[in-house]
Formats: sequence, C-alpha cells, structure tokens
Amino acid sequence: MQSLPLISVAGLNSEDPAVRAETARQLGVACREIGFFYAIDHGIPEDVMAGAFANSKRVFELPLETKQEMSIKKSPHNRGYVAMADEKLNPEAGADMKEAFNIGTDFPADHPDVLAGKPFRGVNFWPPLDGWREAMLGYFDGCLNLGRLIHKGFAIDLGLPEDFFVQHLTSPIATLRMLRYPASAGQIDREDGGAGAHTDYGNVTLLATDKVAGLQVLTRQGQWIDAPHVPGAFVCNIGDCLMRWSNDTYVSTPHRVRPPEQERYSIAFFLEVNPDSIVDPRDVIPGEAPKYEPITCAEYLTARLNATYEHRVEPS
Repeated sequence: MQSLPLISVAGLNSEDPAVRAETARQLGVACREIGFFYAIDHGIPEDVMAGAFANSKRVFELPLETKQEMSIKKSPHNRGYVAMADEKLNPEAGADMKEAFNIGTDFPADHPDVLAGKPFRGVNFWPPLDGWREAMLGYFDGCLNLGRLIHKGFAIDLGLPEDFFVQHLTSPIATLRMLRYPASAGQIDREDGGAGAHTDYGNVTLLATDKVAGLQVLTRQGQWIDAPHVPGAFVCNIGDCLMRWSNDTYVSTPHRVRPPEQERYSIAFFLEVNPDSIVDPRDVIPGEAPKYEPITCAEYLTARLNATYEHRVEPS
C-alpha cells in the first residue's frame, strides 16, 4: 500500500450481517497490510471536531506557569501537561519538539478506584477555561463510542463473537491527548523531530489532524509515506497491545511526525481496554501457539510509559 485505505465505519452499525462483515473485512485487510486506515462516516459531527481543535488551541495559549501547574509529572496516571521536549517516543533519537495535554476518564476524587490508588484511575487536571471541560469530555465520549464500534469490527474480522470486546471496554483506559507542534521554520535536524518514530502502545488510536502536513507512516516495504489530512476523517491505527492480543495477526506500524513548516495541531484518542483485562492471545487466536504471555492491560501500559517518560522511573 502506498496510501492509507479509506473505510466507512457506518457499516458496522448496519442491521445486515453481510454489511457488517464487509466493513470488518476492510478493517482486517488494513490492519494486516499497513496497520493504518482513515475512518469516515463515524458519526462525530465536524463542528464538534472543530470545537475540539479550538479548545486545544486555548489550552496551549495559557501561560507556561499555568500549564506547569497541571504537569503530567504531578500525576502517576498519565494526565496533564507535557512540556516541550519532555517526551522521548524514540529515546535513541532524542526529545520530541511538541507539547501535549492529556485527559482521561473523568473520575471524581472520591471514586473508590481513585481512593485505592489504582493505576490509570486518577483525577484530571482542568484548565481555568470556561466551557473547556464540558466540551472536551463531550468529544472524549464521542471518540470512546467510535473506538468501541471499531472493536466490533475487529471482533468480526478475527472470527470472534461480535461482542467479544464489550466486556473489556466497560471502563477502559482511554486518553485524549491534544498536541501542538511549533513551526520549524524549515530547520529540520531530525526527520522524526516532531514525534519520534514509534508504535502506539494500546489497542487503537483515533487521530484528528489539522491541514498542516507532518504525519508519516512506515509501510511494510520500509518506505515512509505521508498521511495527509482528509476532512472529517480520523487517521486510525492499531497499537502494540492489540498486536499482542491478536498474536501478531494485526501488526502495529511505526509512524513519526516531521517538524512542520508551520504550527501544527492534532488530537489523538488512545483506547486501551479495562485495566484488569487479561491480554491473552489464546483468547483471540485459539488455534495458534501464543507468542506472548498473558498480562493485564495496566501492567503492559505502565511498562511502556515508563520507557517514554524519565520522571516515571525512580532514580537508582
């Protein structure tokens, strides 16, 4: 593939099993051959997507000291503000030139899981911006519903019951991440200087992009190709956890962000499964010898994040 396939995911809502099966087949081909696809006809209105970008810009325009009060370094649950050069998606290459802001499921401070200190069950940081919380939580919920729908397609394609993933997505680890890449003014020291070449950690990522180029995907043939903006579409890709769960039936794909010539914004929604869900290839591909040991989603994600953020690792 020299370009990413465009898939109408509305077919997964069809009452006709044949229509659902055909949409799932298209997803399966994409996940096996390149690991990326564009999702269209997904049900999230364009004005809602535009509102999310407007609110993303509002948070990054806050003074640095205000953003630092909400630093991800103050949260063990992967929430809050990530300052420029604080993240290394490709540690060997160096720091990424971007800033980010993460929110997760909106747990109240007195939620039993929060009080118990369970991983990825913390409270969010909320910027001091009128209407921001409500708008972004609305967008979060839209992405979560879309992610659940796409998992229905994965289940059909993999020959599982359509509702296989439902039990694993009742209260999943989900992260909405706003991203801002500063203009490079043509100075590109690294091809992956915006975001280091990496694979995503979870099950599926739903990425909304602006019109500024930057995202590139590595094909199975070893060629970097552009993933241009498609109006109203999400750029979707499977992550390492789903690759593990499917016993490498689906293969996650390296991607990167080149330093953009002008300021660039994107919004990623990373969907894992419930923290305590056991990721075991034998449950998804029962006829094959498993290539991976069973592990909980929380354990797997913790290990991956610890390799990305220096502040998460205790000094020796």
